Amino acid sequence: MIRYLLTRLALLVLGLFVASALIFTVLRVLPGDVAQMIAGTQGSPAQVARIREQLGLDAPLWRQYIDWIGGVVRGDLGRSLLTGSSVSAQLWEKAQVTAPLSLLAMLVAMLIAVPFGVLSAVRRGRGDGTAISVASQALAAVPAVWAGMMLIVLFAVVLGWLPAQGFPRSGWDEPGQALRSLVLPALTIGVVEGAMLLRFVRSATLQAVGQDFVRTGAAKGLTRTQALIRHGLPSVGLSIVTVLGIQVAGIIVGAVVIERVFNLPGIGRMLSADVGSRDLVMVQGELLVLTGFVLLVGFVVDLVHHAIDPRQREAA
Repeated sequence: MIRYLLTRLALLVLGLFVASALIFTVLRVLPGDVAQMIAGTQGSPAQVARIREQLGLDAPLWRQYIDWIGGVVRGDLGRSLLTGSSVSAQLWEKAQVTAPLSLLAMLVAMLIAVPFGVLSAVRRGRGDGTAISVASQALAAVPAVWAGMMLIVLFAVVLGWLPAQGFPRSGWDEPGQALRSLVLPALTIGVVEGAMLLRFVRSATLQAVGQDFVRTGAAKGLTRTQALIRHGLPSVGLSIVTVLGIQVAGIIVGAVVIERVFNLPGIGRMLSADVGSRDLVMVQGELLVLTGFVLLVGFVVDLVHHAIDPRQREAA
């Protein structure tokens, strides 16, 4: 187990370094010059050159990358080229919106996918099972932005139960109001992602229903549902863990988009603004943190698989 853990940790670190190099390189290829933006349209070439020198943008790219990644290793993501504020501090502040939103969306997706996915498989060929399957396919095709607009119209405009946009200025000092502000965005992401995850749960459950251990349990007097719950769900759980790890990336991307729809001051909204202003240090720090989170989820999924799947432990 220790050897497996160290191997996965090494792959995680390697993945982060590769991602950092790709992020840094791609951002430098994009058009635009932050020094020119700071100098303004009336800035002379000499002024632009002086700003580039002050910001360290005149140094060779390899030197800029080494300086940046060296700071990352020390826990310093750098400072904004435009405002001089700490990237780490800004990310920490915005993560207090994005992280709870992503967790709530994941919870909603699981509450939709697992029970309804299993029910759809168990009731296959019957009216309710078919209805769940059709509804999941329809919801999975719905654009998240459109779904968010419809939820705003229903729950904020028509019913008036939840706020349509915004987040409390005092943040989580008002936990009730903050949580209410995240309900509609979380539902928007969770319903769409949950519908896609439901189809994987249904497929995995159908495979489990046909396994010998489920038929053996039924032969011993258990109903098919009881045999599935007692003997089949552990194998279904492996598939769910794998697909959920993949869906995390979709949830994060969904949060980036939905934060703009609901005017939430999270990482997604900050990322969009920083890309528009060509604040490279901010953007590369934000992208690295989001990428690192996705890689970390994959790392955890691997560990969970190794812990609960005896075949992987034997192979290791």
